[in-house]
Amino acid sequence: MQSAAETTQHLYPLISDLGLILMTAGVAVLLFKKIKQPLVLGYLIAGFLAGNHFDFFPSVTDMKSVEVWAEIGVIFLLFSLGLEFSFKKLVKVGGTASVTAVTQIIVMLLLGFTVGRLMGWKTMDCIFLSVILSVSSTTIILKTFDELGVKAQKFAGNVIGALIVQDLLAILMMVLLSTIAVSRQFMGSELLLAVFKLIFFLVIWFVGGIFFIPTLLKRAKNLLTDEMILIISIALCLLMVMLAANVGFSPALGAFMMGSIIAETTQAEHIEHLVKPVKDLFGAVFFVSVGMLINPASLIAHWLPVLILTAVTIVGQSISSAGGALLSGQPLKSSVQTGMSLSQIGEFSFIIATLGMTLKVTSDFLYPIVVAVSAITTFTTPFMVRLAAPVSEKLSKTLPRKWLKSIERYSANAQSIKSVSNWQIVLRAYIIQVIIHSVIIVAIILLSAKYFLPMADGTKYGHIIAAAATLVVVAPFLWALSLRRVAVEQVQELLGERKYRGPIIMMILLRFIMSLFFLGFLLDKFFSSQVAFITFVSVLVLYLVFPKKLNAQYHKIETHFLKNFNAREIIRNKRRRSDLTPWDGHMSFFDIAATSNIAGKTLEELKLREQFGINIVFIKRSDITVKMPSRNERIFPADEVCVMGTDAQLQDFKKFLHQNEVAPPEDVVEDNIVLRQIDLNNE
Repeated sequence: MQSAAETTQHLYPLISDLGLILMTAGVAVLLFKKIKQPLVLGYLIAGFLAGNHFDFFPSVTDMKSVEVWAEIGVIFLLFSLGLEFSFKKLVKVGGTASVTAVTQIIVMLLLGFTVGRLMGWKTMDCIFLSVILSVSSTTIILKTFDELGVKAQKFAGNVIGALIVQDLLAILMMVLLSTIAVSRQFMGSELLLAVFKLIFFLVIWFVGGIFFIPTLLKRAKNLLTDEMILIISIALCLLMVMLAANVGFSPALGAFMMGSIIAETTQAEHIEHLVKPVKDLFGAVFFVSVGMLINPASLIAHWLPVLILTAVTIVGQSISSAGGALLSGQPLKSSVQTGMSLSQIGEFSFIIATLGMTLKVTSDFLYPIVVAVSAITTFTTPFMVRLAAPVSEKLSKTLPRKWLKSIERYSANAQSIKSVSNWQIVLRAYIIQVIIHSVIIVAIILLSAKYFLPMADGTKYGHIIAAAATLVVVAPFLWALSLRRVAVEQVQELLGERKYRGPIIMMILLRFIMSLFFLGFLLDKFFSSQVAFITFVSVLVLYLVFPKKLNAQYHKIETHFLKNFNAREIIRNKRRRSDLTPWDGHMSFFDIAATSNIAGKTLEELKLREQFGINIVFIKRSDITVKMPSRNERIFPADEVCVMGTDAQLQDFKKFLHQNEVAPPEDVVEDNIVLRQIDLNNE
């Protein structure tokens, strides 16, 4: 009975605190939803009311338990972000988003560190501050775009792409911050080692995850219910969190990686839907816990840094993001809209500030200052998005004509069609091959030496058995590293040119030498030097005698990986094709407006089949009819397009055309003109 009473007393604060948090959060978000303000602000206010710094309301009694709930919230926030991320999205966002995000982060890192130094802060506070100010809020921006109805505009795509790149870089910066905070040193060698360690584990987790997890989910598909899928997904997430923590990385990185792995499976959307309520619950607890740390006394004492950092965030992020967009070749108006949309900090800033507090490397005043700056910039975000167009128009009228002409000329050149050279294709293929296969080989050898060799060491021929088993597993990857041909057509063309012949031969030799090094590394782990050398020569002979078997084995492994990696897209395309049946599909004609945004784009760029499931039957252009147009065919103003699809698909396409029609300006003069170079071919 005494034990039961103790348990009840122990559970009571936990349950009452959670009830208080959720009840306060529920009332706050209802109020903020009513006044059309971001819900994150409601959670922060709820946290302040439920915290120990506000005496006119019941307060949370067990802050340790709340911190655990909040840490779980961070894990599920990053897991959900990974589910929405997908490595293929990173490839699709293109150079514009990457240049914008990288430029903003570099500028804000330098600006944040400098401002912190000028205010007399410690070095570690300045480092964390610079990272905190460099990352915009995905949650706030997406919510603002939905409320203002600007998601279909061109600049919104650039902003969302930049956010994807920012989120990935934020994860990497968190890992580096943990390394710096633990070592308390800034040695370049340690940071370089941390980067290599990060790349090593990212490759292993991603390749291993894509190879095994989709296969397991597919084989158990008939047995899985929604309940089981949710449990397995959370279990996989927490398993990766444990692995990341055990190798010295933050739990957030593990959660994000598992989310991005599951995002490539065929059940990604379903899992994302199932996990969302869990993410919303613990995410709310996290944001409320952030609000609990708002200390009015600290804010009053540090009101000047709050105002300074708010101004630095709004002005610095706007200018750096707009500058990055201009560097990537965007017009002035689109660049200004992109920059002013990214002028806030949010969830990642809270997570990074929490990391500093957890590691006990930042001052107590930093966290409430960051929360205050985030709250102010969150509130100003809708106004910044609305003001972007008028500001760009004002700049067009006030900037010198020479500057505007230079921007237009640079934008036109940047958006011109650039072909990728054969040398770039070959170099990229060789780098990817070397990195992936080297990481896999080293991982297999180290795992075998650490776990399998001690198990086999007690037997008579333990070392031989362990080495042979490891060699069988690693052999296909050694063959792929040394002898597998990549970018065959491009390599053959480049070998005909003298200036490329030497570098290509050197790269081939380098791959072969690396494979020999890894083979020697494997044998050295299991045998003495003399035995290892004899075994090395014997294995090398067998390795060169049976290349076809190794090729077949590697091809089987690679095919399985690519099948899992592309399964989601394959299923999606099959569903779209199955939607169009002979009895519900029909043809309809659409005219492309003279002011349409899609004019000048190829069918491949528009991705109409991927977006709407429709097929372009032919394009009528004056007296010319282009039947069954290829993906390189461009749409021009006044084209008549014959489209085949269902009623719903054609209706969606019609809305798409209307959304991309631009109303002609009232005045005759148009300053915001973009030149684009178009190559016409016979296709």
